[in-house]
Amino acid sequence: MTAVLEQVELVRELCAAYPDLLGFAETADEAVAVFESGRLASLLGAEGGHSINSSLGVLRALRRAGVRYMTLTHNENTPWADSATDVAEHGGLTAFGVEVVREMNRIGMIVDLSHVAESTMNAALDVSERPVLFTHSSCRAVADHPRNVPDAVLARLAANGGVCMVTFVPAFVSQAYAEWDARLKDEMDAAGKRHNDLEAREEFLAGRETETPRVTLDDVVTHLEHAREVAGIDHIGLGGDYDGVREQPEGLEDVSTYPALIGALLERGWSEDDCAKLAGANALRVLRANDD
Repeated sequence: MTAVLEQVELVRELCAAYPDLLGFAETADEAVAVFESGRLASLLGAEGGHSINSSLGVLRALRRAGVRYMTLTHNENTPWADSATDVAEHGGLTAFGVEVVREMNRIGMIVDLSHVAESTMNAALDVSERPVLFTHSSCRAVADHPRNVPDAVLARLAANGGVCMVTFVPAFVSQAYAEWDARLKDEMDAAGKRHNDLEAREEFLAGRETETPRVTLDDVVTHLEHAREVAGIDHIGLGGDYDGVREQPEGLEDVSTYPALIGALLERGWSEDDCAKLAGANALRVLRANDD
């Protein structure tokens, strides 16, 4: 909890230190106003329900501090929700997990379903009365990774009003990379190393002659087109996850490459309106639907 509050304070300090570049925003209207002023809108999210230490009071305190979304789990289960990358314990959400989703709806905190197990996705969609987000997940039908969203869940987003923000993480984007990464995980597990620890991965791979599969911008386009087909153009977005992985697809190395991605979609027949929805309008709609 201390780390979460320190990070909240850091974001506010950065906005105060660089007011010509950053603007703190809590609501959709504030985010739009900051964007229209030529600055970057800084919104707060908590990645992992462990942040609340199984306390609805802490959840409410984070909301008052300006946190607008919370990912129900991270890489491991919480005492009340199953993660996509841990051994199932709860069958999705416990009774307390259901309370968490309902309270998030009540106080206007977006339910983020990236990182959670498929059972948790469905349980949360059964409960949530407000639109949800997948802030950084791709399509399981294209790359079979547990962090990705199955078609049956993507198809539920229209009724919920939610959005799946397709991420660029190579292991989630490319089937070949996902299989290579799974083998790496097995090797690291056997060596007693944590696969989810980026420093441990770098150390484990150092000096090894291993060629990682090639992943490109076109692989991301394949996910976007699949997500549009299954969920609908109003229910997709972009969630690059640039600070969480050791590498990105060729052509999407940093945020300066977003125009190249949009250009590739336009060349494939996407309309400018489609691309505007993808680039942020859909996510803003979800934020506005969760505004108090």
